[in-house]
Amino acid sequence: MKLLRYGPRGAELPGMLDDTGRIRSLAGVVPDIDGTLLARLPAELAGIDPATLPLVEGDVRLAEPVGRVGKFLCIGLNYIDHAHEAGMPVPAEPIIFTKATSSIIGPNDDVLLPPTSVKSDWEVELGVVIGREARYVTPEAALDHVAGLVLVNDLSEREYQLERGGQWDKGKGCDTFGPFGPWLVTLDEIANINDLDLWLDLNGQRMQTGNTDKLIFDVPTVVSYVSQFMSLQPGDIISTGTPPGVGMGMKPPVWLKEGDVIELGITGLGTQRQQVRRWPG
Repeated sequence: MKLLRYGPRGAELPGMLDDTGRIRSLAGVVPDIDGTLLARLPAELAGIDPATLPLVEGDVRLAEPVGRVGKFLCIGLNYIDHAHEAGMPVPAEPIIFTKATSSIIGPNDDVLLPPTSVKSDWEVELGVVIGREARYVTPEAALDHVAGLVLVNDLSEREYQLERGGQWDKGKGCDTFGPFGPWLVTLDEIANINDLDLWLDLNGQRMQTGNTDKLIFDVPTVVSYVSQFMSLQPGDIISTGTPPGVGMGMKPPVWLKEGDVIELGITGLGTQRQQVRRWPG
């Protein structure tokens, strides 16, 4: 299944993508796409033929495909080449940091640079959405706790992240710095979780190219590892790291500016497009 949410901010409705790529409404079938629903998948939506659901007509806003996210966690430096371009050692264990849930926006919403931002950056990443509570799980059992995968842009303000006292969270949780979607894809639709192409373009120029076969810590390892330190709840998201090609790694560095257009995608998980603007006022 490809599950999604659509409509104006604050009035999003649940939906599903049909086999032709059209949006079908799940309004009236389920209240929302959130942790409560994900904990009941696949049984909750078993037997539903998307073709029998009402077609959503017109050009609608795509929202983040999971509502009321409890935890938005990230894994740092999880591609060797990205660690090298960042000038940091390859980690011996996964680096965990948090991204404020207030950063979450839809996949095509505008990205707003903070008023004092001078070093904002992009990061295409594979996101993992938890479907069943995970606490001290093994790598072998980890995928049993995953509802599906999403595309994430882990936007980062590098000055805040690296030059303001050593707390990565400062540069990761800015408002609008957490677009994800356009849809949540359940694992049964993923042929090989360890062979997904990632890419990101800035103003039409390819900046990032990668594949999940280059992850230092793969998805089962990441889910298992994080669950040793905190329980994971249905609807939580773990963003698994970015391949090389971020602005920080360019020589000289390239930072986001007003008017930039970011486009990104992952095999089978759809694409995003964000216009970059400066925070108003």
